[in-house]
Amino acid sequence: MKKTDLLEQISKDLKSLASNLDKLLALKLDENKNEESSNSKVKKSALANKEAEEKEISLEDVRAVLADKSRLGFTKQIKEILKSFGANKLSDVSTSDYPELLKLARELKDE
Repeated sequence: MKKTDLLEQISKDLKSLASNLDKLLALKLDENKNEESSNSKVKKSALANKEAEEKEISLEDVRAVLADKSRLGFTKQIKEILKSFGANKLSDVSTSDYPELLKLARELKDE
């Protein structure tokens, strides 16, 4: 085989390789877009679920948890938590603060 024929074949192979790499890159970019879209939908769904959970918390729910913790000996800590929300009693706490208040109350453990 002549050197020129060999060079022509190498040139064709390199052009083919470049074309295939472009196609592969395009496929990978499409996969990433689909994955990001899917991840975004999952995150939005999780956020919606969390917001729905937070909206469903009632005064009775919070009162029940606080009463249980009080019976377990955490009355002083519960009062401190209520004060951190600017309240002296549960009915003074804004309903929008219920999720955080519940979280803090549930974290109370015997040391």
